[in-house]
Amino acid sequence: MTATIDPTIIKERALSPPARLSLTPPGSAPGLLDGAWWPRSRDLSRELPALVDVLDARWGRITRVTVNPAHWPVIPHKVSVPGRMVHVGWFAHEQDPHKLILLSYTAGRWDLLVIPPETGADAAARLMSAAATPGGLLTASGLMAGEDTTRDATETLSREEEWETDGGHASATAESTDAPTAERPDPAGPLSSAPGM
Repeated sequence: MTATIDPTIIKERALSPPARLSLTPPGSAPGLLDGAWWPRSRDLSRELPALVDVLDARWGRITRVTVNPAHWPVIPHKVSVPGRMVHVGWFAHEQDPHKLILLSYTAGRWDLLVIPPETGADAAARLMSAAATPGGLLTASGLMAGEDTTRDATETLSREEEWETDGGHASATAESTDAPTAERPDPAGPLSSAPGM
């Protein structure tokens, strides 16, 4: 997938809904991630203002954001937030594709897991909780891979349960054990009962 770099966007955007965000508690043990963000779309120009608005109050003035272009179809050079512009950059190979990095001149750097907008609410809740765990040692891609494994296991279990209730293996076994013993064939075959053998 290729990313389109949009020229500087100066126009003001309509107010976005509040950011869906989960952060590690202040003063907690540092980990590889500082929390998770679940945007509603893949439009950085639309999504970043609400995120920056929340984080400015908590972490200080956000001045720069970096992303991996793998999941963002358009990456603007700058995004308008109330009262200023935030610079946006990208790193294709150096940055985890599921991570957003926020920088502040006065307070440092924060790394957030970016949960894909199409993720279901249950999966997003698990990911947000895991990313906000103090001292967490999983990378953003590691958390996403773990969630993929959980989703795949759940889907497999659901398919197996459906198969069982629709007359799968368990039904066939139940039917064979319900048959009277006299009707079952002798496993040794008819030769075992012949005289002289």
